[in-house]
Amino acid sequence: MSVRSADSVRSRIDRGLIPAVPVPFDSGGRIATLAQEHYARYMAAEPVAGVAVWAHTGRGLRLDREQRHTVLSVWRGAVGPGKVVVAGVGASASVVTDPSAFIDSALAMAQDALDGGADALLVHPPTLFRGAPREPDLVVDYHRHLASTGAPLILFFLYEAAGGISYSPEILRSLLSLPEVVGIKLATLDSVMTYQSVAGLLAAEFPQKLLITGEDRFLGYSLMCGASAALIGMGAACTNLQHDLMQSYFAARGNDFLLLSKSVDQLSQVLFVPPMEGYIRRMLWVLVHLGVLEAESAHDPWGPHLEQSEFEMIGKTLRALGELKD
Repeated sequence: MSVRSADSVRSRIDRGLIPAVPVPFDSGGRIATLAQEHYARYMAAEPVAGVAVWAHTGRGLRLDREQRHTVLSVWRGAVGPGKVVVAGVGASASVVTDPSAFIDSALAMAQDALDGGADALLVHPPTLFRGAPREPDLVVDYHRHLASTGAPLILFFLYEAAGGISYSPEILRSLLSLPEVVGIKLATLDSVMTYQSVAGLLAAEFPQKLLITGEDRFLGYSLMCGASAALIGMGAACTNLQHDLMQSYFAARGNDFLLLSKSVDQLSQVLFVPPMEGYIRRMLWVLVHLGVLEAESAHDPWGPHLEQSEFEMIGKTLRALGELKD
């Protein structure tokens, strides 16, 4: 069985945590290379099934090709063959507006990911086709082109405010029927009903596909709804806390699960708040508090301005959770 087969990737990430890792930038908008290497070595020692690069948290559709190569190379080398590397692939609708060029751009990014050692591809929603007259056909065709690479695919159901597409049940059925599809990452943020509906569809019609939670704000409940893996930005720091939560659920340790859910929810409620795009820098700030990064390498060139009071609140929360020593 190939390492890059859908079955192999599915078994390797089942019941596992995959952090969507951010990229440390300096104040000038340059990748903080030494900081990233240090962070990758740190994360490689954490209890994770793998890492996801070039995802939304890692600003994958905003990095240039050289930056993406640098990021993937560092992480592939750091985590080694024992952990899965998932690479986000797609194209930016704000840059590429011709449908054929959009698909070609995504395919080129996919090939770069595979050439760089990625084990699976996380498919960024093709927002160019959102609301188009033939949206269902265009979305499915887009995924079929990426499936033609032969790589295992993880679908990405992302809420529209963050640049996603609300895939209809009909679209989901077509996509989940592709043999290259490992499962689907759900990141609906505040739409619990949407999460429940898609989870129900998988359980009833595609039980062989993984439901992968991307729900930082209700991680514990998303497991209760059937998720068997997590691919989340919050996993980029305080990883043990979230790993322990997941394992307590799978081991049916109810009391531990309730206590850990409360702690994880407390953390998420200072990280995933408006302005929502600020969560990426907030995650970098967590790593600063933990001593993994220096403050000068905790910038996000595309994120909103955040007040210093948020940095202080994050530190206060980490202390309350026992993640920091006084």
